[in-house]
Amino acid sequence: MSFPLLTATAALPAIGAIACAAVPAAQRTAAKWLALIVSLGTLVLAGIVFARFEPGGDRYQLTESHAWIKDFGVRYELGVDGIGVALLALTALLIPFVILAGWHDADPLETKSSRWRPTQGFFALILMVEAMVILSFEATDVFLFYILFEAMLIPMYFLIGGFGDRAHTGSDENAATQRSYAAVKFLLYNLAGGLIMLAAVIGLYVVAGSFSLSEIAEARANGSLEMASSTERWLFLGFFFAFAVKAPLWPLHTWLPNAMGEATTPVAVLITAVVDKVGTFAMLRFCLQLFPEASKWATPVILVLALISIIYGALLAVGQRDIKRLIAYASISHFGFIVLGIFAMTSQGQSGATLYMVNHGLSTAALMLVAGFLITRRGSRLIADYGGVQKVAPVLAGTFLIGGLATLSLPGLAPFVSEFLVLVGAFSAYPVVGIIATLGIVLAALYVLVLYQRTMTGPVAESVRSMPDLKVRELAVALPLIALLIFLGVFPKPLTDVVNPAVQHTMHDVQKKDPQPEVEAAK
Repeated sequence: MSFPLLTATAALPAIGAIACAAVPAAQRTAAKWLALIVSLGTLVLAGIVFARFEPGGDRYQLTESHAWIKDFGVRYELGVDGIGVALLALTALLIPFVILAGWHDADPLETKSSRWRPTQGFFALILMVEAMVILSFEATDVFLFYILFEAMLIPMYFLIGGFGDRAHTGSDENAATQRSYAAVKFLLYNLAGGLIMLAAVIGLYVVAGSFSLSEIAEARANGSLEMASSTERWLFLGFFFAFAVKAPLWPLHTWLPNAMGEATTPVAVLITAVVDKVGTFAMLRFCLQLFPEASKWATPVILVLALISIIYGALLAVGQRDIKRLIAYASISHFGFIVLGIFAMTSQGQSGATLYMVNHGLSTAALMLVAGFLITRRGSRLIADYGGVQKVAPVLAGTFLIGGLATLSLPGLAPFVSEFLVLVGAFSAYPVVGIIATLGIVLAALYVLVLYQRTMTGPVAESVRSMPDLKVRELAVALPLIALLIFLGVFPKPLTDVVNPAVQHTMHDVQKKDPQPEVEAAK
């Protein structure tokens, strides 16, 4: 038997989470270093997975399959395609930065009990989320994916509700109330989506007699599985609703600004750059692959929802006074672009959507983490409390600017490539949709540049006059992310080579071909 590389990639952070939780209360620093070492080890394993993946090979590679619940046909079945391996690498890459950025975020302000171990719990929960997200990108059994899809809500709930942002502007009691509200809202929204998905998963098993993606695909190919249009549509809606909540897509998005605003900055990055990607990834892997006809049937409505997300999220970002909530609404707009690329049903759109998932993760992590360093120094999330920061902390301001420019998809930075492909793919199939979506670019430039102007330029606010610049640990977080944004902005080929074959498989699933440009005959 070959080494179970995919299992090991998810098992290492899971074991690390247990080990972190078991570290004695007085050994907070040891727990931090343990979490960081485990996350770096996971990154090495993810790098091996990425290196061993052959873009021109089988659709699902490094596969593992073992009987699990035989009576119900559930299997522990893993495999990665080009889309899954790209997102797996993104997850493993971001977690060390999340841990470094949150190095002191869970340290107790007062140690009232030697048994209270918030630091150990904080890093243990982060590693547990990493394990579940990685395994969800690898799962090719629908029931296994569903369990992971729901189980990751538990550690996320405690990360949001138990470890709040210390820069909250209200009283401690009000901060605790807001944090609890955000955590419960996150949980209820996602549980509601998950319960509807569970009904669809059961319905799929009744119709197909299997939870295995490969078995269902084979049955469709040889004609042994026939699904009535009405049945396929209902099942599609059950899956899509859950994924739209997780993504999040308008109008199921309202939990995200609360969760990101009240969580610590590293946890906010974990939410939007890592966990939310499971929703858009699942649209590609499950909605389009399992229900191709229903996906095409629902495309017009989904494109409208994506457009609303793009414009609505950007408009609300323009009007925000809170830095973290501004980035949250910007993410809603970006997820609208991702969904637009997926359901444009063109190879350019779906390649762009996959690249957007990766690049959005990098750009949002860079911007949010540097914003977190800024907020920690001042103790406020309000934009009005800043001004002239670039004169007292030029490195902080410079990294903040590059993260912001990446968020607005400036040419030369990684998100530009993905946004350009999404718009090209959308315009070639639905010109009006593509034209409307470009308004999101204009609004992105507005909210990013206004944010930078109000916080970094102008007269130096008295409250930031003694603000220190980025320290070594903070530079170790910001600079690699900025380097990646520039590298993938000028040379995206390492990602496109891996992603494009998987996109072609998805296009074949939905039996769609790219529109051919109309060329008038020369007179």
